[in-house]
Amino acid sequence: MRDGGLIMLAGLTLLAGALTGLVATLFRVLLEQAEQLRVVLIGHAQAMGAAGFGLVVVVPAVMALLAAWLVRRFQPHATGSGIPHVEAVLHGKISPSGSGLAVVKFIGGLLAIGGGLVLGREGPSVQMGAAISFDIGRLFRRKWADCRVLLAAGAGAGLATAFNAPIAGAVFVLEELVQRFEHRIAIAALGAAASAVTVGHLLTGNAPDFQVMHFAEPGVESWPLFMILGGVAGALAVAYNRSILGALALADRARRLPVEGRAALVGAVIGAVAWFAPGLVGGGDPITQSILSGGAVLAVMPAVFALRFLLGAASYAAGTPGGLFAPLLVLGAQIGFLFGAACGAIPFISLPPEGFAVIGMAAFFAGVVRAPLTGIVLVGEMTGSSSLLLPAVFASFTAMMVAELLRERPIYDALRDRTIRLDARLRNNDAVQHFLR
Repeated sequence: MRDGGLIMLAGLTLLAGALTGLVATLFRVLLEQAEQLRVVLIGHAQAMGAAGFGLVVVVPAVMALLAAWLVRRFQPHATGSGIPHVEAVLHGKISPSGSGLAVVKFIGGLLAIGGGLVLGREGPSVQMGAAISFDIGRLFRRKWADCRVLLAAGAGAGLATAFNAPIAGAVFVLEELVQRFEHRIAIAALGAAASAVTVGHLLTGNAPDFQVMHFAEPGVESWPLFMILGGVAGALAVAYNRSILGALALADRARRLPVEGRAALVGAVIGAVAWFAPGLVGGGDPITQSILSGGAVLAVMPAVFALRFLLGAASYAAGTPGGLFAPLLVLGAQIGFLFGAACGAIPFISLPPEGFAVIGMAAFFAGVVRAPLTGIVLVGEMTGSSSLLLPAVFASFTAMMVAELLRERPIYDALRDRTIRLDARLRNNDAVQHFLR
C-alpha cells in the first residue's frame, strides 16, 4: 500500500473509533440509567402488592418481546452477542451489515438488557462498532481490503469502550476476531481503540470499571492453588458453554412458540426474580463490584451463582441483542471468591478472596472464550490491578487446558457456525420470496 493510502486508512480508523466510542458510550450510559430506573420502579411497585408484582413481571416481558420483534422483523443478524457475526464476516463466510444493524442492535439492546435480561453490553458495542466502521469505509469508497480492516478495528473499539479497556480491545481483534496477526489490522485496532476510549473518557471519565483494593503479589507457594482454581473455572466454563448451546437448541426445537413469545417468557421470569432481588438481574456489574470491594455475602453466593448461571443461558436464547462477557465475568468473580474463601484456612495464603475473584474472572473468561490474552488484559484494565497478572496467567493456562481436554469448542466458534447457518436460511428465504413474486 502506498503511504498516502495508509495515511488515509489511519485517518478513517481514528474517525471510526471516535464514532464507535460515542455510540458505545451513549449505549453504556443509557443502560446504567435504565438499571437505576429499574431498581427505583421495582421499589415503588413493591408497595403496590399483587398489582405491583404483575407490573414488574409484565414490563420486562414486553421489553424483551419488542427487542426480539425488532430483530426478527428488521435485522435477524442482530440477535445475541454479534461477535460471531463479526467473525463470520471477517472470515468471508457471510456479507457485512451496515448501520441499519447498529440501529436495531442499539434499540434492541436497550430494551433487552435494560429490561433485566442477563446479558452484556459488549456484544452489541462490538457489532455496532463493526457496522459503523464498515459504513465509513463504504462512504469513502474504500475497497473491501480496507473496509475489512475498518470493520475489525471498529469491533475492537466497541469492546474497548464497553469496558474502558483499550489494550484489551486491540488484543481481542487479533486473538479472537481475525485469529492471527495482521499488521494493518493491528495498527488500525490500536488507533480505533485509543480514539474510542478517548471519547469515552471525555464523556464519562477515566476511572477503571471496578474499584478494587491493592493486592500484594502472591508468593510462589500459592501457584498450585491458582492452577487448581483455573481447573475448576475451566470445568465450569465447559458447563456454561454447554448450557448456552443447550438453551439455544431447546429454543430451536420450540418453533411452535414464536421468538417473541420465548423472549416474553424469559422476560417474565426475569421480572419475577427482580421482584425479590432487583440487583440479581441485568448485566451484573454491581454484583462484580460488590464482590471485588468486599461487600459480598458468602452464604448466598452459591445460590446467586446457580441462578445467574441458568438465567444467563436462558437470556441468550431469548432471541434479543446482548452479549456474554459481562455475565461471565460475574460468574468468574464468584468462582474465584468462593475458591478463595475455601482456601482461607491455609496458613500460607495471604491473598484475600477478593484477589482470587480477580483471578477467577480471567480464568473463567479463558475457559469460555478460549482467548486468554484478551481475558487477562481485560480484567487487568477493568480492575486496574497488575499484581495478579502472573496468577491470572497460571489460572488461565489450566482453565484452557481443562476445556481442551473436555473437548469443548470455544463458545464463539460454535456460535459462529449458528450464525452462518442462519445466514444461509435467510438467503434461501429471500430466494424463495423472489421466485414467488
